[in-house]
Amino acid sequence: MSKLKTIARRTFLIGSAAVAGGFVVGVVAYKWPRKNPLLEELDENESALTPYVRIDANGITITTPRIELGQGAYSVQAMLVAEELDVAWGSFAVDPGPPSAVYYNASLLDEGLPFAATDDRAIARGARHFSGALGKILGLQITGGSSTVPDAYDKLRRAGAMARAMLLAAASKQTGIAVTELKTKDGAVITPDGTRIEYAALAAAAASIDAPRNITLKDPSEWRYLGKSMQRLDIVAKSTGTAEYGIDVRLPGMVYATVRTNPRMGGEMRSVDESPAKMMRGVIKVVPVKNGIGVIADNTWRAFKAAAALQPQWGPAPYPATQDALWALAAESFTDDRRDSRFKNEGDVDEYLSAASAPLTAEYRVPFLAHAPLEPMTATAKFADGKLELWTATQVPRFAEQAAAKLAGITTEDVTLHVVQAGGSFGRRLENDFVEQATQLAVAHPGVPVKMTWTREEDMQHDFPRPFAMSRARGAVADGKVIAYALDIATPSVNHSQGGRLGVPLLGPDTAIVAGAWDQPFAIPHYRVTGYRVPETVPVSSWRSVGASHNGFLHDAFLDELIVAAGADPLRERIRLCNHDISRKVLEAVGELSGWGTPMAPGRGRGVAFTLSFGVPVAEVVEVTNTPAGITIDKVFVVANVGRVLDPVNFENQVQGAVIWGLGHAMNAELTYADGMAEQTNFHQYMGLRLNQTPEIIVKALELGEHVSGIGEPPVPPAAPALANAIFAATGQRVRELPMRKHVTFA
Repeated sequence: MSKLKTIARRTFLIGSAAVAGGFVVGVVAYKWPRKNPLLEELDENESALTPYVRIDANGITITTPRIELGQGAYSVQAMLVAEELDVAWGSFAVDPGPPSAVYYNASLLDEGLPFAATDDRAIARGARHFSGALGKILGLQITGGSSTVPDAYDKLRRAGAMARAMLLAAASKQTGIAVTELKTKDGAVITPDGTRIEYAALAAAAASIDAPRNITLKDPSEWRYLGKSMQRLDIVAKSTGTAEYGIDVRLPGMVYATVRTNPRMGGEMRSVDESPAKMMRGVIKVVPVKNGIGVIADNTWRAFKAAAALQPQWGPAPYPATQDALWALAAESFTDDRRDSRFKNEGDVDEYLSAASAPLTAEYRVPFLAHAPLEPMTATAKFADGKLELWTATQVPRFAEQAAAKLAGITTEDVTLHVVQAGGSFGRRLENDFVEQATQLAVAHPGVPVKMTWTREEDMQHDFPRPFAMSRARGAVADGKVIAYALDIATPSVNHSQGGRLGVPLLGPDTAIVAGAWDQPFAIPHYRVTGYRVPETVPVSSWRSVGASHNGFLHDAFLDELIVAAGADPLRERIRLCNHDISRKVLEAVGELSGWGTPMAPGRGRGVAFTLSFGVPVAEVVEVTNTPAGITIDKVFVVANVGRVLDPVNFENQVQGAVIWGLGHAMNAELTYADGMAEQTNFHQYMGLRLNQTPEIIVKALELGEHVSGIGEPPVPPAAPALANAIFAATGQRVRELPMRKHVTFA
């Protein structure tokens, strides 16, 4: 076993912080150089200058190891490298590269630390440094947590600058001209007399030169791409229908497959009569898979029809089987023995609330939510001569590779994984169940590629959903101010459930249970947030903005209740309470952008909400109108601070998409369970925001502070509470349960 795997096996996550066999071991491992994985797969006349830059006679390929999920990841990663490498935009290819520890994510674990993003103490900075080191030790090649940009911002610019320096050194050696007298532009070195030496002509020589350690990056004033609105590299293919997703993979001799597994997640298949499927046209083989059955056929439709003809006998769910029983389990979890964390505990909450003449209390609920990506789970696998080849969209390529190798009974060195772009995910492709099923089918039918695709119903009923949550809140006000706030949140642990499936055990508190609540930058004198871990129910996983996705609603909507009870202005009181300068500026900016305080016509309302998540403070104002046909959402104003905007157009699109995602789910969507099974099986029962309901969304970015952050997830959490607060302003009705359609009619 390699040293890396030994350390990984002996390292356990503790609330996403870590301990290893010894700190010295951790430091040594952190300093180990990583071998360039591109060197192992170079063709003749190809050169790999860094793990991110490959050059051959046909041009330049930039490695973009964070998967493209529709969020523009390939383009922004390429932009960071291209800026420093000095190549013309679009003159290069992009490739996700092979699974490799060299593509570790050093920013992913920061969100799990028990330190608020606003905490700049030495201990907090040290913990973030250590979590980055752990990401490298474990080789966590993961896309998620809005971490692509913060992780890549320095790393990929340095990779491009190193490659450029090596090319300049090669040109200097070839021409005898000092490096200081050479320049670069659009993929070539330029000599003082204007002669262009293309990078391709220098690549072989450059590859023999040691990469420099001391690199000076461009000053932002010199940037050609970063900070500018660039056309995404995938926009033409996606606009013309030529982009290849996992579901589009076509290979010679391919056969097609689907699976049916117990819709009670984790339940077994007791028995099945395979004969109805075997007798159907086009069916090649019926194959047992974990907790279910697979069908291989000569096309996908015939596989679907044959699988539907089977009548498996399913075992019971290993969790409470009804939605009422699940809610009862959450209600029973507000006990000391189920307490998971209390990271926020300021003042004397109990004493103050006991003495308050009229404390406010409220219970809030949010449901399970499906990821429901447009492209259902799919993977293609070929097993031949003891080797496995896979084509799929995955956010965890190294974990997928390891899981497939284990099922096939081979080593990871005998697995070749081709990562393709995904037709959506929102966290669903952090799981490996579909990769494992494709592997099982390929091993059972070796020698040809087997393309496994789920039906939409299989995808919905076998999602690892965003967990349900319940909160109990108490608070008190005095002299027109919020004085006390106690928030208790009960929900299953995402990190325990998901980490267990990935083989990364979680010990200690799960910060996701209280993320987006305990870490909010408000100086309330008596302020406490407690997380309670609901026992394992339906297995759950990360969903866009993870714990903050529900805690933004649970925390901010009740804060709004307190502010209104105090007789204070909802925006001005949030600004008064805010003890973080950048967050305060975000709140002030959204007030200015939205015209907060200007009169509104009868039946109209304006609501504000704020959530800081993934290091990004976001404030949103929603305007609604109460019409005879129901509530309409007229406008949404959003202000966010990410430190530096790398692409203004993509930033705006990401924010608008996140708001639509947040509003649509808050209004319409839920997964409920009966007899252990999800009752919603397709989009007709699980609706997002409709086109006619979609408001105008006005976005403003602030660029304050030194830390560069991602924007894919942070605008989601404030959307639901801003809408709820606007509905109250327009109607006087408080909505304390999602989806809101249970209590409010939307036009």
